[in-house]
Amino acid sequence: MKLILVRHGETEENLAGILQGHTPGTLSLSGVEQGKKLAQRLKGEKIDAIYSSDLKRASDTTKIILLHHPEAKLEYCENLREGNGGSWTGKPTKDLDWNNRPADAETQNKMKERAQHFIDKIVSEHPKDTVLVVGHAGFNRVMISRIINSEDPFKDMSDQRNTAVNIFEIYEDKTHKVHCLNCTNHLK
Repeated sequence: MKLILVRHGETEENLAGILQGHTPGTLSLSGVEQGKKLAQRLKGEKIDAIYSSDLKRASDTTKIILLHHPEAKLEYCENLREGNGGSWTGKPTKDLDWNNRPADAETQNKMKERAQHFIDKIVSEHPKDTVLVVGHAGFNRVMISRIINSEDPFKDMSDQRNTAVNIFEIYEDKTHKVHCLNCTNHLK
């Protein structure tokens, strides 16, 4: 299976430095343009299925991509949401103590379980297909960590930039191949 994992376009909240978590988010004008450039990059791909976070910032990015892939099977998934920031949600990221996460925030282990469950699902349902997944910076990093067998996605890899593209060949025996990580060449 070919997996194309992308992040949504820039949001107004990204610009303001706000932790979004499970809030919808609103694409900025730049985020809409990023989405259009991402859609152009993906235009030549044969995409069989698209799975998108159901949060507005991801679903709005997905709708832009769909203009070039109207035949792809589409599913919006709560399971692809960004990590739940709990009481940190809506607060400026510069004010957060990342070494002392709030008790009501989703744990990294819980995110890893969600990511692995989703990966297992799409591998079993689309073993020979090309699947596009539209998600979020933190959750995409967790998904990538499951694919490349990294223990700590927040220390072992860089942040996912807006509309970053990650491409993998996924195999049932877990001998996955990485074609690109965090690529934003389409924005140049």
